[in-house]
Amino acid sequence: MTHLLSAKGLRLAFGGLKAADGIDLDVEAGEFLAIIGPNGAGKTTFINMTTGYLKPQGGSIAFEGQPILGLSPRRIVGLGVVRSFQLPQLFAEHTVLQNVALAVASRSGTLPLFAPLLRPGIRDEAADLIERFGLSDLAGVRADALNEGTRKLVDIAMAVALRPRLIMMDEPTSGVAAAEKMGIVETLVRVLRGAGVTAVFVEHDMEVVGRFADRVAVWGQGRIAALGPPQVILNDPEVQRTVIGIVPAGGGHAPA
Repeated sequence: MTHLLSAKGLRLAFGGLKAADGIDLDVEAGEFLAIIGPNGAGKTTFINMTTGYLKPQGGSIAFEGQPILGLSPRRIVGLGVVRSFQLPQLFAEHTVLQNVALAVASRSGTLPLFAPLLRPGIRDEAADLIERFGLSDLAGVRADALNEGTRKLVDIAMAVALRPRLIMMDEPTSGVAAAEKMGIVETLVRVLRGAGVTAVFVEHDMEVVGRFADRVAVWGQGRIAALGPPQVILNDPEVQRTVIGIVPAGGGHAPA
C-alpha cells in the first residue's frame, strides 16, 4: 500500500537540540491529521522538512511513493504538497480577489504584469474559490484591512488555488478570535474535503482537534509520543498532563 505521505526515520538537530529524533509517520489520502504537543517539540520542524524548507540530517520522505527529500519547496508544490504558515503570507496592498488571482496565475509558473492579471479565466477561478471560502463580500477589500481569521482563510484559499493533494497547515487558528475559530475551521474542512485535499495541521486548540481530526499525533522532544483517534489520544492521562495541562485525578499516567 502506498501512503500519500510517508516519513521514515527523520532526524534533525540544531546544536544539542533534537528537533526530530527518528520521526516515522504515514499520512493517508483523505484524512485530517492533527499534530499536537508543547512548544519546542518539533511540530513546525516536521512541516518544514516535508515541504522542503528544512533538510533533515537523516531519514526519508516520499509523496505518493516518490522521494521528495532534497527537492526545493517550489518542486514539492508542483508535485501537490502545499503549506500555510502561522502568519498568513498575503500581499497586503492587494485585495482578496487579487491575492487569490495571483495564486491561480502562479500555478502555471508564470506571473503576468499585474494589469492583465484579472483577465476572465484567472478572475473566474479566483472568484469561484473565494465564494467557496465564503469571502465573496470581501473580494474588493485589501488584505491589510482584514481581521486575522479572514486573513487565514485567504491564505489557505491561495494554497488551494495551487490544486494540491496535501496541505500542511501550521496553527490555522492561531491569533483567531475564540468566537470565530469553529466557523473558520468548519469552512476550511468543508472546502478541503470538497476539493479532495488531505490535511495535516498543527493545532493547540483541543476542541478543534477533537471535533475535526481523524487522527492525532502527539509530538514530544522530537519524537511521536502517541498516535491514534482523537477520542483515545485526548483522553490519555499523559497527553492531558503534558500537552493539555490537565492533571488527572489521582495523578494517573498513560498506560505503558
